[in-house]
Amino acid sequence: MIRRIQESHSIVSFELVPIDVDRSLVFIAGQFVALRLSLPDGETLLRHYSLSGDPADTSRWRISVKLESTPPGRGSAHLHECVGVGDELELAGPAGAFVCDEGNERPVLLMSGGVGVTPHVSMLHRLALASARRVHVIHACENSVVHAFRDEIRRLAATRDGIQVHVCYRNPLASDEETCAYDSTGLLTKETLQSLLPLDDYEVYLCGPPGFMQASWRLLRELGVARLRIHYEFFGPATVLEPEETVGAPEPVPVAAPILAANESGISVRFHPQSDPLPWNPACGSLLEMAEQAGYAPAFNCRVGVCNACTTPLLAGRVDYIEKPLVPPPDGEVLLCCARPVTEVTLALQPPRT
Repeated sequence: MIRRIQESHSIVSFELVPIDVDRSLVFIAGQFVALRLSLPDGETLLRHYSLSGDPADTSRWRISVKLESTPPGRGSAHLHECVGVGDELELAGPAGAFVCDEGNERPVLLMSGGVGVTPHVSMLHRLALASARRVHVIHACENSVVHAFRDEIRRLAATRDGIQVHVCYRNPLASDEETCAYDSTGLLTKETLQSLLPLDDYEVYLCGPPGFMQASWRLLRELGVARLRIHYEFFGPATVLEPEETVGAPEPVPVAAPILAANESGISVRFHPQSDPLPWNPACGSLLEMAEQAGYAPAFNCRVGVCNACTTPLLAGRVDYIEKPLVPPPDGEVLLCCARPVTEVTLALQPPRT
């Protein structure tokens, strides 16, 4: 670690360079890295942090970490209190699919709450310097004390026409009023978004605390933004946004088992003990892909063995790993995203609804 930067009262950025000078630092704006932290008491933690720097700068990586206090965050506390310039960190990545789609010219909406701004800073670097698309940056936080990257975002927005920034403080300080540090107060509302966003077909990138995500998702859907145009990411099962969309909706229909091609090895997979065995399909990249084809909906995030979100009980059988996991799962568990069966296996997934 070569530099620490205090971005706000609760967020610190860490600039990192590799020990191996040949290590590539290429990443896509929006991706994250996984850190394996060794605490003084001997415990090991795995934590994920978005890369917040400029993707064009391949000399270093920057992660930006909020000191979590409710509940206390052991990983963030260790980084804030114990890691200084010159210390070494063990990490893997980059990974993640929460990246800005550069395959179209739709206007972009970067909508964040609190520390959710970190991947958006990286995206804005890319959009400001390598794109002519219109960009709306909407950020909500408590006040200037916890507002990170304010100057960096304003500076990027000033590099070209077509980038608009709106800041909403829930509880501004008296000094915030004097310095005009914000554009609106309270909570973001439908009326605020309507006043800021011309009618258009946006690509939305949404990131922030669960409450902010739920409220923002609801507002965007009420404004007519298509579900497929709202991109978001969770480290774990992304169920927090689903209730608003699934009330009264038909249950998902499992994909019929015959699409799973038989194979000559005779290996079969049971996704839960009461399920029928399905022939392992070598065309599937992993047990996760096969489970999805069979109508299951396992939790996942990185799909490359980094985040451990897809850890699932392995009740019987043996698997092999296509990609070596950053942290191997405990005995009796398997990472679906990078595993293939070596023998007949039985897993403990929740059965799909019928």
